[in-house]
Amino acid sequence: MSVIAAASPDRAVAGSPGADGPPAPTRPPRRAADAATWRGLLYLLLNFPLTLLGFLYVTIMLSLGLGLVATVVGIPLLALGFQVCRWFGDLDRARAGRLLGLHIPKPSRPPRRRGFGLDALADPVAWRHALYLLIRLPWGIVCLVAVLLLVIVGWVVLPWATRGLVAVDKAMARGLLSPSAEVEQRIRELAVQQAAQADSAAHLRRIERNLHDGAQARLVALAMGLGMAKEKLAEDPQAAALMVAEAHGEAKLALLDLRDLARGINPAILTDRGLPAALASLADRCTVPTRATVELPHRPAAALEGIIYFTASELLTNISKHSQATSASLDLRVTGDASLLLEISDDGVGGADPRGGTGLAGLTGRIGAINGVMTVDSPPGGPTVVRVELPRPEGPSTRN
Repeated sequence: MSVIAAASPDRAVAGSPGADGPPAPTRPPRRAADAATWRGLLYLLLNFPLTLLGFLYVTIMLSLGLGLVATVVGIPLLALGFQVCRWFGDLDRARAGRLLGLHIPKPSRPPRRRGFGLDALADPVAWRHALYLLIRLPWGIVCLVAVLLLVIVGWVVLPWATRGLVAVDKAMARGLLSPSAEVEQRIRELAVQQAAQADSAAHLRRIERNLHDGAQARLVALAMGLGMAKEKLAEDPQAAALMVAEAHGEAKLALLDLRDLARGINPAILTDRGLPAALASLADRCTVPTRATVELPHRPAAALEGIIYFTASELLTNISKHSQATSASLDLRVTGDASLLLEISDDGVGGADPRGGTGLAGLTGRIGAINGVMTVDSPPGGPTVVRVELPRPEGPSTRN
């Protein structure tokens, strides 16, 4: 005879259908790793093939380049090799950003000053990237072995161990792939100097063209008029007087042209009183009523002042010639990231396009040469807004 024991109502097991109250919630099983851990594991697994490729590249590049340094191709080969090291750095920065959420700014490239890419040989960023590729191979092997062991036998410590390995990787990437503050500052200064030199060359060509088409032509007409007046003086004094009067008018116009040229060569107001007074003077001379606002905590470097002044001068000249506007504004200020923002707008007919091969295209190129950005918003019918953002060298100006 079998006996079936039944649980009494007052001793029902907790959580069973017969227990008093709702069933007790059951705790879900804990996951061994979260999404960040899996991304970190993928990053660590990719270390070995990428570091092996980088190590082989640097050793072969250095061996070939140094071995051929006595020949014509050795130094250019090394220069090209160091440029490619920067590309490896770009790849690792992108990989760290995508998988680890580590965003490392891309170091700026130094301005080109020598041919055949030889600037790369003097580029400290390229050398640091090459060092990064050399020392990463042992670390890539360590990461590969550690990840395999963790996946096979170490599930309990997998998240913590992965975070530790990733922390070492982040520190290595920050140390060798991040831009150097001193190098970035020097690159900005060199870029500004080169852009200032390019601006000076462009202004010299413009002055030569204006002299040929303006003051020189007027002076030739003046000389011819005075010569004809001299011939007429004895036989027709009245006609000679009229010719002298015309020559006098030409002389006044030639003086105005020469005064404008002198102002363009060396704007004394910029040197003596700085950008606020110089830009206000440009706004006053514009044929379209222009409001100028300048807010600068410190005076920029002289080269940068010149670039801003002549950029504003060219943009305001465009407004006078082409915009058909009734009002314009000029604003210069420092943005939140310490860049200089020049904004010039007008209520004219619009339609300005820097891609059309106009003077705006040349301005865009010169601004881009110093890592600046120029944007033109000019729909047909207007208004037109031109924004020029320039990197500002850190630290106040030492000039009075």
